[in-house]
Amino acid sequence: MKKLSYLFIALFSLSLMTTSCREQKSTGEKVEEAVEDTGDAIEDAADDVSDEVEDAVDDNK
Repeated sequence: MKKLSYLFIALFSLSLMTTSCREQKSTGEKVEEAVEDTGDAIEDAADDVSDEVEDAVDDNK
């Protein structure tokens, strides 16, 4: 009986440690984050295109 009690205590402790209690993001925050990520991706793509154009111009000189 004692071993069974220890087993339940151990499993309960493990479940408490693995359960996260972080704050959940609201829908507005998720949308805002997605918009920012998209803007960053567009900026990165524009920088890549700009670099490629500059490289092509340099190659043609």
